[in-house]
Amino acid sequence: MDTKHIQISDFNYPFPAERIAKFPVTPRDHSKLLIYDHGVVNEDVFYNLPKHLHSGILMVANNTRVIQARLHFHKDTGALIEVFLMEPAVPSDYEQIFQTTGHCSWLCMIGNLKKWKEGSLQREFTVNGKSLMLKATLDRERSAHSATGTNYWVDFDWDDPSTSFAEILDSVGELPIPPYLNRATEESDKTTYQTVYSKIKGSVAAPTAGLHFTNQVLEAIERLGVEREEVTLHVGAGTFKPVKSKEIEGHEMHSEFICVHRHTLQNLVKHNACAFAIGTTSVRTLESLYYVGVAIALNPTANEDQLHVEQWAPYDLPHNDEGLVVVNGSPITPVQAINNIIDWLERDGLEALHTSTQIIIAPGYKYKIVKMLLTNFHQPQSTLLLLVSAFVNGDWRKIYDYALNHGFRFLSYGDSSLLIP
Repeated sequence: MDTKHIQISDFNYPFPAERIAKFPVTPRDHSKLLIYDHGVVNEDVFYNLPKHLHSGILMVANNTRVIQARLHFHKDTGALIEVFLMEPAVPSDYEQIFQTTGHCSWLCMIGNLKKWKEGSLQREFTVNGKSLMLKATLDRERSAHSATGTNYWVDFDWDDPSTSFAEILDSVGELPIPPYLNRATEESDKTTYQTVYSKIKGSVAAPTAGLHFTNQVLEAIERLGVEREEVTLHVGAGTFKPVKSKEIEGHEMHSEFICVHRHTLQNLVKHNACAFAIGTTSVRTLESLYYVGVAIALNPTANEDQLHVEQWAPYDLPHNDEGLVVVNGSPITPVQAINNIIDWLERDGLEALHTSTQIIIAPGYKYKIVKMLLTNFHQPQSTLLLLVSAFVNGDWRKIYDYALNHGFRFLSYGDSSLLIP
């Protein structure tokens, strides 16, 4: 299959707007669960997920945490300007930027940019009983093009050296719920739009397949003998970017930061590089690991930047009929690829892999690591639907027809599906 020339119109389906779940069910584990097991479709309730799993599998989830990335400022004229944090600039490390005091810089999307021609924006607020002034200054010359459009360099300054940027966001930032919910963010979203295992701040959208889990469900899964690991992929606004090109070759994937710890890689090897992925972000992380391991095989002295996974790498690299990349005449197995990363980390005394990925997974792609997938129901003509189609060998219509005909709720706050191809 020539993946690059897939017509996105082949991945359309009738999608009534009333199927978009504007709020989650309560409790969160009472959502519906579609089961696709080797072509057979049934349904259950999410809290029964453990009944459909078995001991010995490795479950991998994304522990990213959504930040309150929307900041609103009013100009003296009364014009409202929205500054939407996209990715850290100075410092460029996610963990460090939230700990900064006094000053930091971000690449941002700007709402109502035409009203912000010059000067700084200011906003007064209170943190821990102290009155502070936050100043935002736009540097147009340092803007950067990305897959989501132009990201503008914004310098933030505040007048209290004891207050971190994380505290500022907690005080004045707004949680960026998906635009298709078509409603304002509510106080309840601060809890419901985070997974119960979220830890690492950095996303502007939630890894929504994980929203259904409660601590009780996680405990039941562990009692079953399922091992759990976590990875980090910070989800960008590009996750909502529609495919506008006729063929997917014209669609640019946004780059996403990933972090995977050495002990997680070692556990993957112990499980023969086979995993049950919670959500499409975990899929993109796990499948990207294979190509990071291939990059190390091709260049053992590569630095982290050189380990970035390009969008079309899975399709452009020479591979055999199983989809395994061939290096020096031999196919690289998933276990070899993971071991390459472990060796690379150990050589430099590193505990975790930090890199980025633009991987696009679409029909024609052969999965290397993910053997089971939990995911919500996605928009028509989206890259996420392409990923699902590739996973179930093109059988996505059976799944979506069942969901549409049996009252399933769609998108971020909607129901989920357990896919076992």
